[in-house]
Amino acid sequence: MRKLEISASMKKRIANTLPKLNEYQRKRYLAAEAKAIGYGGISLVSREVGTSRQTLTEGVQELDDPNAEIIVQGRSRKPGGGRKPIWESHPSILEALKELVSAHTKGDPMNLLTWTNKSLRTLQQELKEKGYEVSHSVVGKLLKKLGYSLQANKKTLTTTKSHPDRDKQFEHINTETKKATEAGNPVLSIDAKKKEKVGNFKNDGKTYQEKETPVEVLDHDFPIPALGKVTPYGVYDIFRNQGFVNVGISADTAMFAVESLRRWWYAEGNVTYGKAQEIVITADCGGSNGNRSRLWKREIQEFADEIGKPIKILHYPPGTSKWNKIEHRLFSFISINWQGVPLISTAIILSLIGATTTKTGLAVTCMLDENTYEKGLKVSDEELSTINITPHDFHGEWNYTIKPNTS
Repeated sequence: MRKLEISASMKKRIANTLPKLNEYQRKRYLAAEAKAIGYGGISLVSREVGTSRQTLTEGVQELDDPNAEIIVQGRSRKPGGGRKPIWESHPSILEALKELVSAHTKGDPMNLLTWTNKSLRTLQQELKEKGYEVSHSVVGKLLKKLGYSLQANKKTLTTTKSHPDRDKQFEHINTETKKATEAGNPVLSIDAKKKEKVGNFKNDGKTYQEKETPVEVLDHDFPIPALGKVTPYGVYDIFRNQGFVNVGISADTAMFAVESLRRWWYAEGNVTYGKAQEIVITADCGGSNGNRSRLWKREIQEFADEIGKPIKILHYPPGTSKWNKIEHRLFSFISINWQGVPLISTAIILSLIGATTTKTGLAVTCMLDENTYEKGLKVSDEELSTINITPHDFHGEWNYTIKPNTS
């Protein structure tokens, strides 16, 4: 019996036609050629071009079925067909990517955008090392799903060069905070939000009002002495996504900063973390909680003595305050919640801060601090020597632990 073979003319026709077709068109065309051959045509075409017999069989069935679904032009598969996105087939990749960029995440406190200073190809390689094979373009899609965006440069920095160990400090903070969480210890991001004038002043943003009836505010921004200004000092529990804000009416000093921590502890911390071994705090290098402030360290010592727990401080390098988690996980949402609303009283400010929530479960506790904090207090060398401080091996000026004095 003579072996069935494809004719030379059919081979030439297939070779000239296939490169011009998409996947769906290829199946239909090859099925038509196989059907034209008759018995054995499916096996013959399958061997010739490498298309599976099952695909050709389906194609012939579609040709024979007048009710067969026709794929819309331009598609290769039916809607919903094809490989699932990797974030659906391997959901853990999102958490793996989030972990890779967490130490390198920056945010604008006035909006919801976050971004990372790692390139897509760097992240692609690091994901590969974790067992995820993806292209750099897919990494970009994954970042968007995590809430990241592509950001242009913005002229906000000085000409001062960044510290050579800046990125290593980010990694150090990330490592230490992960250890703390695994041990059940709180990790707090702290900072003071910018001062806000109290009064019927214009507040950027818009709110819905009846047509042509805008909220009327003062035509100047001069502070009203009788109302003054307020400083919201935030304590953000990073891994519980809980915020605490102490609204001060006096100066933003180290005593005010530590009082805010103290109020957080007695309002929330001691209930949740009463058995914690230590408290871990991430903070900027400057301001009332700056790493060079003697008063800050003395007040932290008093707080540690009071609660009987060591306090580990991890400072962000100079000029990197936007990386502080509290900026884009708490303060940004407070600003959004009160945009367009005149801050006419401390009661309104407290109410708006306390009402701040997010879809991810953020809740905020807020209280008013009516204490007066004196500026310019000095800490003597003798007082400094009583602070039970242990600098860490890596940049002890940025990373240190203050333990309770046991005397």
